[in-house]
Amino acid sequence: MEINRRTIGVNIDNEGNASILLWAPHAKKAGIRLCKGRRDIPLQEADYGYWELQTNELKEGDKYKFILDDNKFLPDPASSSQPDGVHEASEVFNPKSFNWTDGRWKNMQLEDYVIYELHTGTFTPEGTFDGIATKLDYLKDLGITAIELMPVAQFPGSRNWGYDGVYPFAVQNTYGGPAGLQKLVDMCHKKGIAVILDVVYNHLGPEGNYFNEYGYYFTDKYHTPWGNAVNFDDAWCDAVRRFYVENALMWCRDFHIDALRLDAVHAMKDFSAHHILGEIRAGIDQLMKETDRHYYLIAECDLNDVRFINPLDKGGYGMDAQWVDEFHHALRVTAGGDRSGYYADFNGIEHLAKAYKDAYVYDGIYSPHRLKTFGNKANNTHGEQFVVFSQNHDQVGNRMLGERSNQLFSFEMLKLMAAAVLTAPFLPMLFMGEEYAEPHPFLYFVSHTDAELADLVRKGRKQEFAAFHIDGEAPDPVAEDTFETSRLQWDIHNQEPHQSMLKYYKQLILLRRHLSAIKRPNRNQVKVECDVATQTLRLHRWYQSQYAIVLMNFSKQAHELRLPEIEKDWAKMLDSAAPEWGGPKAEADLLESGSIVTIQPESVLIYTNQ
Repeated sequence: MEINRRTIGVNIDNEGNASILLWAPHAKKAGIRLCKGRRDIPLQEADYGYWELQTNELKEGDKYKFILDDNKFLPDPASSSQPDGVHEASEVFNPKSFNWTDGRWKNMQLEDYVIYELHTGTFTPEGTFDGIATKLDYLKDLGITAIELMPVAQFPGSRNWGYDGVYPFAVQNTYGGPAGLQKLVDMCHKKGIAVILDVVYNHLGPEGNYFNEYGYYFTDKYHTPWGNAVNFDDAWCDAVRRFYVENALMWCRDFHIDALRLDAVHAMKDFSAHHILGEIRAGIDQLMKETDRHYYLIAECDLNDVRFINPLDKGGYGMDAQWVDEFHHALRVTAGGDRSGYYADFNGIEHLAKAYKDAYVYDGIYSPHRLKTFGNKANNTHGEQFVVFSQNHDQVGNRMLGERSNQLFSFEMLKLMAAAVLTAPFLPMLFMGEEYAEPHPFLYFVSHTDAELADLVRKGRKQEFAAFHIDGEAPDPVAEDTFETSRLQWDIHNQEPHQSMLKYYKQLILLRRHLSAIKRPNRNQVKVECDVATQTLRLHRWYQSQYAIVLMNFSKQAHELRLPEIEKDWAKMLDSAAPEWGGPKAEADLLESGSIVTIQPESVLIYTNQ
């Protein structure tokens, strides 16, 4: 495996010749069909189940299929482009054809990321990469420094969250294809915005999945929510591991992606001596040396195990950061959200205070929901290794009706929750539309063409909500209306209360950027106090000589809280209850050390000593 170029699938060299490498250990014969002229060329058998060919008959833009045993005509599992969908021919794509203009771009420090998660299909009316490009100035003005794209690997049809992708190397044709993604990333870098790409290495979608025809991509040693696990440690796993390592390298090298968000890494089953995540990390590290660019790896993981984010030289898997769902769960319960399902494990404000302090709530303590002791302590970790949020695609879209927070909480509570995230000693992430309280839901949607599969998806959704004891029918995930209802509404930003919420988010993000005591994610410079009786929380943050105090009131009554004793007066930096943000009453702008302040119901106050 090489670092500087992709070797599997069909690749074009500098002279325009095609190099073909196919892993198909099941096949006794293999060939490639050039769709133009219907010409078939045999592949030559190589070691370890591979088939190869060098030819000048296949050019960029040509369509092709692989032929197995003279009777199976299938798309390329490592296809770079599927212009006609998941069942049709693959297309040769040369990533070197794009003229990059981001030579001066340098990925920012991870602690400077303010992340904005978005779904390409519903973010804009166009539902494309070009549509996203038209909103980059808006995101820049908001204060966003990194956008996170939900998966863009080719999936069936045109409507999907992206987690049913079946061609990990191909970019969704209806979004703009691979060239469209390159263009978007280049434009983001021109605006000073980093790009995170969500990738799925724990499973493949069902429709258009021809991987079993080729080889041992899956193993029945382990089972996941999506069926048999991807084969990372069973017989024939070497080629599968190579497939996914090359995929990670491709996104960073050929598409200039700044960070990968690896979906549900706890479902990547691997008990080999060298975990696949560590192998991906090692490959990315080598790429960074050769390109002089920096790339981050961010894991979604629900195991509360620091092994995933510890460096390789300390026995870890080397992920730079991970999502922390427990912060979200504790925050929403504190805000008055329901306590069914996995929320039953969280008692509210005490667990929120623990999340601020310890990152993991369950860090070696008994979990009633799991019926076992769970997690380990996140000692010797840094704040930028944890991504926190009040909403994301899962926590919104996995609700039966896809309700966003503004459908579940008051306007005042929304502002408080936003501050709870953006003042945390971790990396903050917003979910598209929350910054202006988008009223449209974000529902689960697919566009499977297989009627039986579509029906299975509908039944699966119903069973999922039974665990939460929710009655009623979920919106049909296959219906186009379900998808259309999930689009953002770009015509309401100048209407109230959306305009006030948007201005509030801008101010809050600006405060985080310029107030070092809030911006610096140093977990050793944090103190948290909470009062269960009053449902108030005091978050103390400091950096060098700068000190900040964040007072949060999650109750429906006003409360008096005392500011800490310091040498200087306290200057107010933010008051969510101020009339300028649509609140009922503002507190004083300047207060003496040790003063008592009145914090309004469901509000936040931020003071600093300078």
